[in-house]
Amino acid sequence: MTPTTIQLAGAILFAIAILHTFSTKFFEHLAHTRPAHAGLWHLLGEVEAVFGFWAIVLIVFIGVSAGKDSAVEYLDSRNYTEPMFVFAIMVVAASKPVMQFASTLVRMIARFVPLPESVAVYFTIVAVVPLLGSFITEPAAMTLAALMLRELYYSRGLSQRLMYVTLGTLFVNVSIGGTLTSFAAPPVLMVATTWNWDSFYMLAHFGWKSALAVIINAAVATLIFRRELLALSLDTASQRGEVPAVMVGCHLFLLFLIVSFAHHPPVFLGVFLLFMGLATAYPQFQERLILREGLMVAFFLAGLVVLGGQQAWWLQPALGRMDATTVYFGATALTAITDNAALTYLASLVEGLTDEFKYAVVAGAVTGGGLTVIANAPNPAGMSILRGHFDEGAVNPLGLFVAAVPPTLMAILAFQLL
Repeated sequence: MTPTTIQLAGAILFAIAILHTFSTKFFEHLAHTRPAHAGLWHLLGEVEAVFGFWAIVLIVFIGVSAGKDSAVEYLDSRNYTEPMFVFAIMVVAASKPVMQFASTLVRMIARFVPLPESVAVYFTIVAVVPLLGSFITEPAAMTLAALMLRELYYSRGLSQRLMYVTLGTLFVNVSIGGTLTSFAAPPVLMVATTWNWDSFYMLAHFGWKSALAVIINAAVATLIFRRELLALSLDTASQRGEVPAVMVGCHLFLLFLIVSFAHHPPVFLGVFLLFMGLATAYPQFQERLILREGLMVAFFLAGLVVLGGQQAWWLQPALGRMDATTVYFGATALTAITDNAALTYLASLVEGLTDEFKYAVVAGAVTGGGLTVIANAPNPAGMSILRGHFDEGAVNPLGLFVAAVPPTLMAILAFQLL
């Protein structure tokens, strides 16, 4: 089809935004070397601000070229449920009571891993927590895993190589680890109802393959860096008995409600406000809430929603011309430059697809979900939590891509050969 002026502008701005995400390291470097304008460079170096910034540019362009009413109408036509949900789930999952419960659970599971504690806990975080994403949703799993990695490992001065490998493995594992059920992974949610995929179908066709790949990916990363992990001594004393069990139970119940009503913003935002009231009433059981980080991630995802809405004119025909094998690898590659949920949603609009094609497009979308920060909705959450420990406070997108390639190849083997 011939794109309209606005669609063409949207595609160009989308491409510029992608290039911008790969340039954030450069802007962070400028912030350190050009202190006179450090604030501006820091803003341009914020990965979470990139897509929101260029989405604003698109809306201004629509307003100038088609009128204010058209710009507002387009904004109103977008669905912002996912950005709002990710914000709410990030803040609640990162609260002290929930983190205390998650840390205790991880340590209990790690005791069954026949490795020294520092190695066993690392393996458990990278292997088990992403699989929990199939039940507590991927954004919650990403938040919990990233926070535990930050407190127990990244804050101890890990090598840059280990930090990149961990981040790449975590992104891939969370992307594929949410496919054990039909309600936790955004790319699966987009097609589950339309294609009549329930959790039993997901477990039989995707889940067991994903679980195998997640465990192998975590095991490989653990074995490669076993010596460095062995040198760490985990402080377990401060993790115990800080928050009463009743308070932990209240927070877990609120988390459960938010997950249960993930598609109903009036409900989960109401529950979130109840959580804020509880946190304010009992500040002695809380640490700093990650409101800023959550808002920045929501801004990122909302920008992706706005910009992504102008990409259907070229993405959908591209998918329609592929066969099942081609679409798998095509979806894996396209996911790296666009949100995988948007990709599967566009596929769900195409009628008459074979079962092999449907499997291929979803498998490809989750396979490529760890290659870049924009590939999967939970990735910006993990990036926001961990990036401060990298050189100059920024993650090199090329370094992330290289680190994510080996676990991505393992996912390809699992989905294509098993």
